[in-house]
Amino acid sequence: QVQLVESGGGLVQAGGSLRLSCAASERTFRRYTMGWFRQTPGKEREFVAGISWGTKYRDSVQGRFTLSRENGKNTMYLQMNSLKPEDTAVYYCAADTDTFGPLIPTMETEYNYWGQGTQVTVSS
Repeated sequence: QVQLVESGGGLVQAGGSLRLSCAASERTFRRYTMGWFRQTPGKEREFVAGISWGTKYRDSVQGRFTLSRENGKNTMYLQMNSLKPEDTAVYYCAADTDTFGPLIPTMETEYNYWGQGTQVTVSS
C-alpha cells in the first residue's frame, strides 16, 4: 500500500509561483511513474504532468510548470510559475506502480494510488 501526501498548495496572485510536493511512503518510489492531476468543481480530473523515464505536460502548462523527483527523499515536486486564474484547482498526486518507462499515462484510471489533494487558488 503506497501512501502519498501532498503539500505546498495555497493562495497566490496571478503571475506568482508555488511549489507542490508529494511524499511517498515506499522506497520503491524510484520505480514508479508519478503524476499530478487537478480538478475543479463539476469537471473531471485532468492530467497536468507526469514523470517516469522522462516528463510529460499538458499543453496549457508546458513552459510554466516543471516536474522533478528526488528519489532519495521519495518526493516529487511540481514547480508552478506564471500561474493563471485558470490553474485554480485541487491538485492530486498519483502513482502508477505498474509502469515505469518511456510512455507516461495521462488517464487517471492508469494510476492506482492517490493523495488527498491540495488546493491551489490563483487570484486575478
